[in-house]
Amino acid sequence: MTEDLTGIYRFVAKQLLKGKVVPVLGAGVNLCERPPDAPWKPGRYLPSGRELAATLARDHPMIQTRDLAQVAQYITAVAGQGPLYDELHDVFNADYPPTRLHRFLARVSGRIRAAGHECMLFVTTNYDDSLERAFDDEGEPYELVTYVADGRDRGRFRHFRSDGKVVVIDRPNKYNDLRLDKSPVIAKIHGAVDRHAHADSFVITEDHYIHYLTRADVGGLLPVNLSAKLRTSHFLFLGYSLKDWNLRVMLHRLWEEQEGMTYNSWAVLSDPDPIDKFAWDERGVDILSVSCGEFATVIEAEVDKQLQVAERDELQPRASVGSS
Repeated sequence: MTEDLTGIYRFVAKQLLKGKVVPVLGAGVNLCERPPDAPWKPGRYLPSGRELAATLARDHPMIQTRDLAQVAQYITAVAGQGPLYDELHDVFNADYPPTRLHRFLARVSGRIRAAGHECMLFVTTNYDDSLERAFDDEGEPYELVTYVADGRDRGRFRHFRSDGKVVVIDRPNKYNDLRLDKSPVIAKIHGAVDRHAHADSFVITEDHYIHYLTRADVGGLLPVNLSAKLRTSHFLFLGYSLKDWNLRVMLHRLWEEQEGMTYNSWAVLSDPDPIDKFAWDERGVDILSVSCGEFATVIEAEVDKQLQVAERDELQPRASVGSS
C-alpha cells in the first residue's frame, strides 16, 4: 500500500464500520484469486465475460464477436431464450469457492451487525452465488433480492425470504419486509441463477439492457429501505471496467438515486487504462490502483486496527464529573 492511499483506506474502513458503504460487485471480483494463466474451470474458477461469451458461442460458428450481450442476443434470436438460459444455468449451477474478497465482505458485515450499526447493503451484477456462500460459510444471516428480467414479473424484484418463501415485490414503496436494522441484504440487480427452483433470471442480452436503460429504475424498484440506503451511502465499486456500455447503464441508475447529494465513491482497479481513468474521473470516483485481493487484505487489516482502537477506548476508565 502506498502512502498516498493510507488516508483513503483509513476513511473507507471507518465508513464501512459505520455501515455507510455499499459495495457494488462486478465480474472482476470472481477473478481476484485466479492465477493469470489458469483457464475457466467449472466448479473451480468462474468465467470472465469473454470466457462466458466464448462458451455460449461454441455451438454457433457464425458468431464472431466475444461481446457477451451480443452473443446472448444472437443465441436468443436463432435458438430461443430457453436454450440460452439452459446454458447459463449449467455454467453457474456449481459450488464455486468464494474468494478472499467475498469472505472479507461477509466478515465485515457480521462485525457491523454485531456492533449495532445499520446492516450493510450489497449490490452485485454477478449471476453466481459466491457471495451468498461466503455468508453461509461465516454463519452470517442475510436477505436476498433478485431482479426479474423476463416473464410476467419482468422489471420487478423477488425477495427470497429466510423462511423459504419467495415474494414478488409489486409495491416497493410500501414493502417493509427488508429491514437493514435486522439483517444485511444482497441485491442482485442483473438477476441470478436459482440453483434450487430453476427460476433463473439473467439481464444479459442487448434487449435486456435496452429495457433496463429505458424502463427499469433500480432505486424505484427496490424496496423503500434499500433505496434510502443507496441515497445516503458511499459506493465501493469492485471488479468493474467502464469500457462496457451495459455496465455504465447500471451505474447510471445507481448514481441517479443520490439526486445530487455528494458521497465520495471508490473503484478498485489494479491496472486501469486511459478509458477507465477518464470514465471514473468524469463521475467523480477515485480509483484505488490495487487488485481486489490486495484491497481485501489491506482494508481488513485497517478494519481490525480501528476495531481494536475502539475496544481499547471503551475499556479506558472515564473521569468522573467534577474530578480534577
